[in-house]
Amino acid sequence: MSFDTARYRIRPATADDVHVIARHRAAMFRDMGTLPAADVEPLAAASLRHLRDAVASGDYLGWLVETDGAVVAGAGVLMRALLPRPGYLEGGIDAYVLNVYTEPGHRRRGLAQALMEAVLAHCRAEGVVRVTLHASDEGRPLYSALGFTATSKMERSIERTGARR
Repeated sequence: MSFDTARYRIRPATADDVHVIARHRAAMFRDMGTLPAADVEPLAAASLRHLRDAVASGDYLGWLVETDGAVVAGAGVLMRALLPRPGYLEGGIDAYVLNVYTEPGHRRRGLAQALMEAVLAHCRAEGVVRVTLHASDEGRPLYSALGFTATSKMERSIERTGARR
């Protein structure tokens, strides 16, 4: 479905938007089934604390979709240096896409695709050489259609010892 520009508009996220970004982040994990309802508010509060600094410093860049003055979808990106590696001998910038979320009443209207196209346009303009993300089962077809491919990524959690960066 195509993005209805008469009804919806995309705009950059600002420091004033951190509450809705944090709420969307927690709702995204809840809707994927990886966050119990009792943990939604604690995750939103923890995300809010982090996002306040990350948005203000520019470490987190976001795009939001609005309709009738309300934010109904969003996506974000974190940029990081990419060390030289096969295929990227000059290094460069890697963009990690996160927090792609559309409120249930606005799904299947092309909002996530429009957000991803805005993210990718920004990445092209900034000379980003690689874009990565974690895809939910529901989001995988969209990302595949946009040219993303599955990789061999593995993950391991590390126990905290009290030391923090």
